[in-house]
Amino acid sequence: MRVLIVEDHLMFRDVIRKVLTDSFRFQIVGEAADGMQAVALADQTRPELILLDLHLPGQDGFAAIESIRNIVPHVKVLILSSHCDDFTVFRAEKARVQGFVDKNTNSVDTLQAAINAIVAGGVWFSPEFLRIKTARHRDTNSFDKLLTDRERDVLSLLGTPFTDREVALRLDISEATVAKHRFNILKKLDLKTTAELLRFAVEHGFSRTSPPAGPGVMLP
Repeated sequence: MRVLIVEDHLMFRDVIRKVLTDSFRFQIVGEAADGMQAVALADQTRPELILLDLHLPGQDGFAAIESIRNIVPHVKVLILSSHCDDFTVFRAEKARVQGFVDKNTNSVDTLQAAINAIVAGGVWFSPEFLRIKTARHRDTNSFDKLLTDRERDVLSLLGTPFTDREVALRLDISEATVAKHRFNILKKLDLKTTAELLRFAVEHGFSRTSPPAGPGVMLP
């Protein structure tokens, strides 16, 4: 099997390569340290399986998956991530990946088991991934049922250091529209302040920014 490794940490990339070559005798057709390089290598090498970290420099893993699937539609994708939260699990489902290994709780043996399952035509998702997925599906007030796609996009940027103007530029909308989306998100999630909104974004994986201490702190 032709495999592409996408991981920005060299040491972990070395571990993945060793597992693939020693245990499976796979052909490593490329190694990428960022999303844009991953897309370029996928175009050049046409892999059958990609082992991919999500949090990459330049272009995140989900954007890379979307671009790669336009080039190699039937490539299998196994996500390797240290973040297993509501929004990450939701995005992994939408990306229709074949597996998810949680770096924090899974071992090399688990990685081998996941690869075996995917190569055999199945799927493999970590227990934590499945727990979070099941809980969200059962929650009638989960963010994916309350918020539109655009509102989720806005929420993922509100927890960053960007101003409303920068959020607007990134999404190609007006600042007034950003403010309107924020108001609608607060209302739909039954939140009162932007500080509460930021805390929600952090707790559910929309943002990696630490939430402010006080309830009245406002974002720039």
